[in-house]
Amino acid sequence: MTELLDSSSTAEHPTGGTAAAQAPLVQVRELTMAFGDNVVQRDLTFDVRPGEVLAVAGGSGCGKSTLLRHLIGLQAPAKGQVLYGKYDLYAAQPDVRRTLMQTFGVAFQAGALWSSMTVGENMMLPMQVFTDMSEEQCEQEARFKLALVGLAGSFDKEPAALSGGMKKRAAIARALALNPALLFLDEPSAGLDPLSSANLDELIMHLRDDLGTSVVMVSHELASIFALADRLLFLDAQTKTMTALGPPRNLLREGPEGVRNFLRRGAAHDGEEE
Repeated sequence: MTELLDSSSTAEHPTGGTAAAQAPLVQVRELTMAFGDNVVQRDLTFDVRPGEVLAVAGGSGCGKSTLLRHLIGLQAPAKGQVLYGKYDLYAAQPDVRRTLMQTFGVAFQAGALWSSMTVGENMMLPMQVFTDMSEEQCEQEARFKLALVGLAGSFDKEPAALSGGMKKRAAIARALALNPALLFLDEPSAGLDPLSSANLDELIMHLRDDLGTSVVMVSHELASIFALADRLLFLDAQTKTMTALGPPRNLLREGPEGVRNFLRRGAAHDGEEE
């Protein structure tokens, strides 16, 4: 297997210092994902660092969203570990696992907002379930988070009244409800027009640069990957394993041939040349 493994080990990060000098938020070790005898990906080993945007990309059917489900506790691996600090997410006691899962936020591809609730009620639900905040405090925090993502006037709206881009932003706001240090996004720009996609990229950049939020972003949108990602993890559908990990521009220039071919399609949008 040809690999370019982490040529960004001394890269500067927005939170200060170098990424390599900080303990990783998540450590994935020898992870194999499978449905019965059908192996999706095998032997995945990588870290998620503080203050970075880590993009996960690859061809159709390579297991990007499946990896996300493994990282957030929705699907147990066939082999390997997903470590949050010293705790293995899938070997931890149930109460520890629940606590670990409250340390990160998730925004699913379709938003997954409860249609029977207003946007504000969607926002307040995690706070009502997992904190001791009063109703007034929950509402205040919900309105603040909606304003943070540019939806200050949407608290009383129904999800059906939101545009596609607004639903994505509302889902991100809800994922931020408990102030997580780590945010998982599944295809955040999928189905959006170019302007809405660019606005969403700006929001993600703000979360990283100004709030220090780490982001794991599953995406096939190459323009967003070049604009946002500190590192790219490439999953190969043929070999069923990761074949590259590093800054997208480095991979475009010196990554494995299959990765370079994949990234060339988005280089024109970014003004990048080999």
